[in-house]
Amino acid sequence: MARYMEALTVERGGFRIKVPESWWEFDVRPESRDDSIHRMVSERVRAHPELEPHRDTFVSFLRKAAADAWKSGALYCGCMAESFGGDTPITGSVTVSLVGGRTSKGDPLPTDPEAVIAQLAVKEARREGDAWRKVTTVDIPGVGPAARTYGIEDVPVPGDELGRTIRAVLMQTFIPVPGQEGKVALVAGSSQVLDLAESFFDIFDAITSTFRFVD
Repeated sequence: MARYMEALTVERGGFRIKVPESWWEFDVRPESRDDSIHRMVSERVRAHPELEPHRDTFVSFLRKAAADAWKSGALYCGCMAESFGGDTPITGSVTVSLVGGRTSKGDPLPTDPEAVIAQLAVKEARREGDAWRKVTTVDIPGVGPAARTYGIEDVPVPGDELGRTIRAVLMQTFIPVPGQEGKVALVAGSSQVLDLAESFFDIFDAITSTFRFVD
């Protein structure tokens, strides 16, 4: 996947981040996202006719990613949907959200990495094929330390009343927002291509390392 790692800088209110230039970004609003996705897929297929057999798969994946991003309040959603010559397309996404919380007493939750880590649970795989999660800290150049989780997790389906889950490669990095008590920028990378977990961890780490706050 290295040939797709040429960087494109994306800037939103308060932050910027670099993603591979081949990734997709589109309007995630419910009233306009379907048209936006169909238009982008058609443009990509015209430029790369070898993607035509996967058109429906790409549309379905991008629609779900857009819906999940909207429900989570993401400020940015970028997706990869590529064919590398195999029968199954390789898909993944990165979202950036601003999240916060308060204690039962109404005080802002602490956002320093060690305090965040104390609230995150490690999950060990008891047997092969089980979900797992590791918790650590990372140092983001120009930003500082941040808490992180990564693993193979059973992720709840947003808005599903039956409590169903989807197993996914997941990395979440919680970056304290300067001057805003109780708030973090959550950079979350996910993919359902479990066989490429290690490769996706590398990609998500590389993308997250480019995150910067801007005025």
